[in-house]
Amino acid sequence: MNRPPTTAGRALTVSATVVASAIAAHSLPALTAVGPLRPYLAPRLSGLGQPGHVALTFDDGPDPRSTPLFLAELERAGVQATFFLLGRMLLRAPSLGRDLVEAGHEVAVHGYWHRPMLLRSPHCAWDDVRRARDLVADLTGTAPRWYRPPYGVFSLSALSAARRLGLSPVLWSHWGRDWTASATPETVLRTVTRSPMDGGTVLLHDSDVTSAPGSWRAALGALPRLLEHCAREGLVVGPLRDHLPARARP
Repeated sequence: MNRPPTTAGRALTVSATVVASAIAAHSLPALTAVGPLRPYLAPRLSGLGQPGHVALTFDDGPDPRSTPLFLAELERAGVQATFFLLGRMLLRAPSLGRDLVEAGHEVAVHGYWHRPMLLRSPHCAWDDVRRARDLVADLTGTAPRWYRPPYGVFSLSALSAARRLGLSPVLWSHWGRDWTASATPETVLRTVTRSPMDGGTVLLHDSDVTSAPGSWRAALGALPRLLEHCAREGLVVGPLRDHLPARARP
């Protein structure tokens, strides 16, 4: 014979439902990390912008070992880009952050520690994004506009923190898988150009601080060929500030 649930049993059921709903809400934005789904779930997060333009972005710097080499290559090509900086890296090389701005590049926020946001509490997420934003603003003299979470995985807390701090979240439409030990300039170029680039946002890495040691060399080797490819396609390459019009910013 089935007995009606007790008051304690009903309370446990309600509590479990509330907890499950909270976990689902916290994790739901992470679905945008799935590249094939992103254009359908959140097209603005994909960085799809001005036709005829490609936004070039770099993550995980600034790194004194590698970032200056990317700066030199970009200067040779007369191209500017957006650099998503890690707070802890910027703190170690503040002059390099200023070099980015002086060269006309755009600086943005990639967080402070590069830890998965899904595993962080709302307080920790807020503190990570705020701390990184303040460092970027203070040490480069430029208020950042964009936020990209570590691994490209948002949580509700990280998304909320970015909004409250005046940062627009943005991911990418094209990447080079340049963080792997097996990456080469050829594989990076082939991966980035696998689909039409018109209006897209490219993700590369100017540091191996969270990647396979030395992997940045694959991105650096691919960079001039990638810029040549865009030129042949009649595409202008530049930072996100020139790519996403104000009305279309996330």
